[in-house]
Amino acid sequence: MSETNSSQVIPASNTLRLKVGGRLGGIDAAAVAKAEAALKSLAGNFAQWLQDEVTKLEAARNRIKTDGLTPETAENLYFRAHDLKGLGATYEYPLVTRIAGSLCKLIDDPKTRMDAPMFLIDAHIDGIKAAVRNQIQTDTNPVGKALAEELEGQVRAMQAAG
Repeated sequence: MSETNSSQVIPASNTLRLKVGGRLGGIDAAAVAKAEAALKSLAGNFAQWLQDEVTKLEAARNRIKTDGLTPETAENLYFRAHDLKGLGATYEYPLVTRIAGSLCKLIDDPKTRMDAPMFLIDAHIDGIKAAVRNQIQTDTNPVGKALAEELEGQVRAMQAAG
């Protein structure tokens, strides 16, 4: 190297590209299209699968009503709500995801879960059931939006007071 040019450029290897399949952008459009088609072919089952999850949530609530709110029954309810939080949007009901997320926030911490008021737990479950029954899929529906906002507000207020 000469004294006037003392820098050297070393090209970095792009090993990440190799790890994600070597394609520009790293995403195989054909694979994405195939996955979307597979999901679309299952869409006819979404209503039944969603109802099955709501039934499990209702069973968890009924167990609390018969056995009492115990760490075990509360945890079971949390798991059912958490499942719906993850599955609602997949089953084309993002409103269910939002309401279930609010319920999860209410009963997320095992240390404070037992302090959650049953009326607020019931309101979340009844809201999820109403959304599914009345086919209110998103919060663009004014009733769905008002319901989700009210439940989230009640959870925030309870946690702020806690």
